[in-house]
Amino acid sequence: MAETNNTQEPVIDIRGLYKSFGDLHVLRGVDLKVEKGENVVVLGRSGTGKSVLIKIIVGLLSQDRGDVKVLGQEVSTLNEKELRDLRLKIGFSFQNSALYDSMTVRENLEFPLVRNVKNLTRSEIDQQVEGVLDAVGLSQTINQVPSELSGGQRKRIGIARTLILQPEIMLYDEPTAGLDPITCLEINELINEVKEKYHTTSIIITHDLTCARATGDKIAMLLDGRFLRQGTFEEVFNTDEERIKSFYDYNFIQ
Repeated sequence: MAETNNTQEPVIDIRGLYKSFGDLHVLRGVDLKVEKGENVVVLGRSGTGKSVLIKIIVGLLSQDRGDVKVLGQEVSTLNEKELRDLRLKIGFSFQNSALYDSMTVRENLEFPLVRNVKNLTRSEIDQQVEGVLDAVGLSQTINQVPSELSGGQRKRIGIARTLILQPEIMLYDEPTAGLDPITCLEINELINEVKEKYHTTSIIITHDLTCARATGDKIAMLLDGRFLRQGTFEEVFNTDEERIKSFYDYNFIQ
């Protein structure tokens, strides 16, 4: 488990979080602390509220009750400008990579940089694009378009695009979904490499236990709107709790 400095304020601090949509109670009292430099995996089946949780973290959804502090700021109190500034410090790796099909890889990576960082020279832009491409091991794809790339390559380029703004926090939404087993292992390795090279703090949303075990310093098991267990992979799954055992079996006995 990652070492943490207990005197330092958590990068993400969630307390008593509730969120419902009409009669559907999605989050029912969620507590979670993410320390600086930590990879926290939020595990749960589809529809358990994992994506709702990260949308609340970045202010795309508002909670019904509870406190959500990110980088020391209470998200629900921020105005639009403050929210924009906060989101620039958060990299969001979407499940479908969210690349623009009409743009080359270079143009996809330049887009958020030029949009958010003013007065960069051509040389500075090139240097940053080439740097993140090298970090994800895909320098050779710079002039290709997304349709020419494999699913794993598109996932890597999507991660590179979030890294180009040098975020403090990375949010990964189902990073291994739809990928073959070998590519999944490569993405897991990349998530760990990003943490080491860019000193990011991450939340990884997944139902893939192999991904969870490979990338998570801490695992938080989301069931019935609450975190049923938190700890290392072994601590979470060393239990007789039937719902957790069945989740483990579903993943590893298929």
